[in-house]
Amino acid sequence: MDTLSYKTVSPNAENVERNWVLIDAEGQHFGRLCSKVAKILRGKNKPDYTPFVECGDYVVIINAEKIVFTGKKMTDKIYLNYTGYPGGQRELTPEVLMKKSFNKHLKAGKHPLFIRGVKGMLPKNRLGRKLINNMHVYNGPSHPHEAQNPKAIDINAVK
Repeated sequence: MDTLSYKTVSPNAENVERNWVLIDAEGQHFGRLCSKVAKILRGKNKPDYTPFVECGDYVVIINAEKIVFTGKKMTDKIYLNYTGYPGGQRELTPEVLMKKSFNKHLKAGKHPLFIRGVKGMLPKNRLGRKLINNMHVYNGPSHPHEAQNPKAIDINAVK
């Protein structure tokens, strides 16, 4: 029997094809959009998915300020972080994080609300820290990634 005929070929970083994807966030629900973006960043929508390889696509999200939260989550949902010092627990709402995204001192494409939402859905290791840098989020309809020719996809069609 030929043992080479039934070996599983696992892709590595050199032979993985990675594309640029453009997503319009206008009218999308925040949590559902973040879970689909995390799946694309991880590469779980591809047939050659490997858990320990960076095989996902680069994601560009536009119109991030037109995202939708259901109910009163925009003002009532609380994100906690802790500075490490006594009394250093900080509370942030999505409304505050959205206002921070318009700050001119932030690095372009680094939207604090989307980083919070997607980062929790990625692995908590060095691969997850690397994958979050493949996401670029912009409040308006324009983005500086035209040279990469991102392919616009309908996020509602992604399973």
